Amino acid sequence: MKFSKSYVVVKYRSLADRTTYLQSVALLILRIGFGFGLWISGYAHLTHVDAMVKRFVEWHVPFPTLSVYVSGITEAAGGVLLFLGLATRLVSIPLIFNFVVAYATASREEWSRFVHGPDHWGGWADIINDSAMPFFVAAWVLLAFGAGKISLDYVLERWTAGGEQFTEISPP
Repeated sequence: MKFSKSYVVVKYRSLADRTTYLQSVALLILRIGFGFGLWISGYAHLTHVDAMVKRFVEWHVPFPTLSVYVSGITEAAGGVLLFLGLATRLVSIPLIFNFVVAYATASREEWSRFVHGPDHWGGWADIINDSAMPFFVAAWVLLAFGAGKISLDYVLERWTAGGEQFTEISPP
């Protein structure tokens, strides 16, 4: 069967139009998975401080005791807020910073190997496969797209709009 270019374009646009309705569901799934994972990590930081301080020292994180508490509170509180879809874009900023610090300290050798070493791609693979990468990417996605319509952010936005119908503004 032969397909014309216009047939393929029309079918693709139809698929894109139908799947647009899944955006808020996808953001909800991301927020729940990411938020719960962050809460678990932050809770572990805060309930096993001595063990976490030891790990932070091994990773050469500056001010390890303070960093454990800051990271733990950021992850635990941020996880709960993301789970609820409350202040999603705002909380994404300290989370991004948290994971930049994690990469700059705990993954310093991998970055060095990627930038300077003979095995650039091996270093890149280690960076991509690092356990912090999904959290880092998710924080950027939530900063860029927000919580979606299935969230407290959306409810508050509608409420503060004075009951008017809230419509999202699409980027140009």
